[in-house]
Formats: sequence, C-alpha cells, structure tokens
Amino acid sequence: CLKSPLIPVPVSAGFSKQMVEILNKHGISFSSFDIFSDEEVRQGLKTYSNWPTYPQLYVAGELIGGLDIVKELEASGELDTLCPKAQKLEDRLKSLVNKAPVMLFMKGNKQVAKCGFSKQIIEIMNNTGVDYETFDILEDEEVRQGLKTFSNWPTYPQLYVKGELVGGLDIVKELKESGELVPVLKGEN
Repeated sequence: CLKSPLIPVPVSAGFSKQMVEILNKHGISFSSFDIFSDEEVRQGLKTYSNWPTYPQLYVAGELIGGLDIVKELEASGELDTLCPKAQKLEDRLKSLVNKAPVMLFMKGNKQVAKCGFSKQIIEIMNNTGVDYETFDILEDEEVRQGLKTFSNWPTYPQLYVKGELVGGLDIVKELKESGELVPVLKGEN
C-alpha cells in the first residue's frame, strides 16, 4: 500500500489532466501510473477496484474514486483532510539535516564515495570514531540544489552537527588539524 495518493492514469487525457490539476492546486503529494504503458494493469485494475473508468485515485492503497468524486471531495473540503500534503522543500531539508546528530551530505555514501572530496571526508570521518549518517545528493536533485540555498554553502560535501552546518571538506580538514573535529562532532563546541 502506498501512503501517498496514486493515480493510475494517462496524464495526457482530459479527465486525468483535471485530476492532476486539482491535486496540484491543493498541494497534495502524489504519484501517477500511465495505464497506457501496461494493458494488463489497465484492465486488471478495473476488476480489482470494481471501478470501470479512469482516472482512479487511491490513498493508502484504498480507492477513493474518479474525477467526479474528487471534485465532490474538493467542494466539500474533505479532499484536503483525506490526502497528504506535499512536504515543503525547506521543511524536508530541516528534517534531513536533523535526521541524525551528525549528517554528511555527499556524492555517494559511507561505503562508496562518488567523488574525490567525498572520499577524503569519509576517510576523515571514519577515523574520528564518531557515528554519522550520510545522504547521497546524487540520488535526489531537489535536495542537491535546495540544500545549497538552505545552507548558503554552494558545494558538496556538507557536514551538519545537530542540524547546524559545520562546513565542507576544507573546514573539516582545518578542524582535524586543530584537534577540534571530534569535540565539534560530539556537539561540545
């Protein structure tokens, strides 16, 4: 079951387009499936849902209905309570930088760094003995671009302790050389 709404639709079709417009207007987080891309799903979903037409809106794996039902829910105000809102990027970034006490945003992850700078910072971090989590910015372009603005730091990697930006590789190297890195990672400075 999906937690966010799913619409099995050909998004180019008129009714489907109207459904997408309504959901976007209300800031609802959703994904879609083009039923024209898979005839078996297209026919099977009609039987599964006992609903003969498209689009079909599902929330948490349960059929809500088609466009007419969604329009009724919108008119009554129930649509906003029924469907989860898209998380704003700034809220998402705040959540991510606070995901663990020490968070490293990098190209790759602890196991496989995907650039020289990320490899260097991983080596330094691994030698501190301090536990940390990573986020691969190559996997999420919205985070990759948004975090640059959020942190006012244009490059990667970016290291955060307790949700606050420490800096990039050069800052981490300086902290290591001065002996301040471990206290900073432990939140003592």
